[in-house]
Amino acid sequence: MNFIDLVALLALLQLFFFWALVGRARGKYGIKAPAVTGHEMFERAYRVQMNTIELTVLFLPTLYLAAKYWSPSYSAIAGVIYIAGRFLYWRTYMSAPESRQPGFALSIGAIVVLLLASLVGIFQSAR
Repeated sequence: MNFIDLVALLALLQLFFFWALVGRARGKYGIKAPAVTGHEMFERAYRVQMNTIELTVLFLPTLYLAAKYWSPSYSAIAGVIYIAGRFLYWRTYMSAPESRQPGFALSIGAIVVLLLASLVGIFQSAR
């Protein structure tokens, strides 16, 4: 089984889930498109989605690069940590935004590990 592809797909499904939560909040709180403000709970859901999109741009390429130049198993584990961090970020941001740091740190930490693993692997392969 290709765990890297599975982790990538799970990250995309998570992003889809956050997208659906924003759509639901838009309807629940009467926020008409294209507005992105109007009710605090909608704005929180929207920020979770946007922050996740921002990080996905970094996460997916580094996941694949790290799997190519480093260990695919370790890369997949880092990917699972990223996904767990995003869920923790979502849960805490929705209940108490000021407590979102642990989830954010897990997500960013996993990306940093993947970035460093990619860089080291690329330089080692150039020898």
